[in-house]
Amino acid sequence: MELGIKKKLSVGYDEALRRVTAALKEDGFGVLTEVDVKETLNKKLGVSFRNYRILGACNPALAYEALQKNLGAGVMMPCNVVVYEDDDGAAVVTAVDPAQTAAVQVGPELAAFAEAVRARLTRVMERL
Repeated sequence: MELGIKKKLSVGYDEALRRVTAALKEDGFGVLTEVDVKETLNKKLGVSFRNYRILGACNPALAYEALQKNLGAGVMMPCNVVVYEDDDGAAVVTAVDPAQTAAVQVGPELAAFAEAVRARLTRVMERL
């Protein structure tokens, strides 16, 4: 099973990061956190790893709506978007698919919401 909403781009890692951030912004998401996995693994374990970044994206209006429906929804926030450099040098972008996450299992009050967030993230991916 493929995890998330995935798209391989014909551009490199740095350009993909720029495009992802811009596309998220167009749909009301801001990047709250960035984890540079390559740097972290090098510092903590002394190992080499490909360019790989985890972006924690948040749309405040959607976050508020989810929390109004279920306070436990916070464990699913922010929406992670991963950008990494594939073996051929091209970038791969994967966004969390809220329809695959535990948020949907919490109850029917979040199922429709998860689909709405999925639609927005799919639009973001289509713009890349």
